[in-house]
Amino acid sequence: MEGVAIVDHPLVQHKLTLIRDKSISTKSFRELLKEIGMLVCYEVTRDLPLAETEVETPLAKMHSAKIAGKKLVFVPVIRAGVTFVDGMMDLVPTARVAHIGLYRDPHSFAAVEYFFKAPSDLGERLAIVVTPVLATANTAVAAVDRLKERGAKDIRLACLIAAPEGLERIRGLHPDVHIWTTAIDEGLDEHGYILPGLGDAGDRAYGTR
Repeated sequence: MEGVAIVDHPLVQHKLTLIRDKSISTKSFRELLKEIGMLVCYEVTRDLPLAETEVETPLAKMHSAKIAGKKLVFVPVIRAGVTFVDGMMDLVPTARVAHIGLYRDPHSFAAVEYFFKAPSDLGERLAIVVTPVLATANTAVAAVDRLKERGAKDIRLACLIAAPEGLERIRGLHPDVHIWTTAIDEGLDEHGYILPGLGDAGDRAYGTR
């Protein structure tokens, strides 16, 4: 699908298999989610612009590359997106973090917002929306809508697994938002959950069910 990249590195795919297993502990789920977040971050930021700068090593002066241009802001969708972002923050500790609280109404599947806090200069930053599961994509679409309302112009989305229905929805409504995922699963069940999926990522990450 145009605008969608699958992160198929062997380490990512191995950890994805482990995190799908219903028998792993809450602690292991969180640890794996964080580890995969870091690995996915490598791919989402692969094309960041570089500029040469002078640096002095213990032996000589030289020119070397540093990241140039736009600064980053990670935008986790609360809850499970926060753990996913923890791994990204280990990789890019200087990034800002916006938080958006969204939940899916169990009957209509509509996204309901209950919290939003972001840097004031979103228009000057590359915003990376982070949600472990892209099912119906209603919460992801709502997150992107909200960011654009606040002035964000360059938005990407990172997720752990995605359903074809969700990908088609967000790409249809926001074709400018490129998506990185580690897997595209079969589809959705009657309750809007991904099959085979990994269950409710928030509940599994925090032991709330």
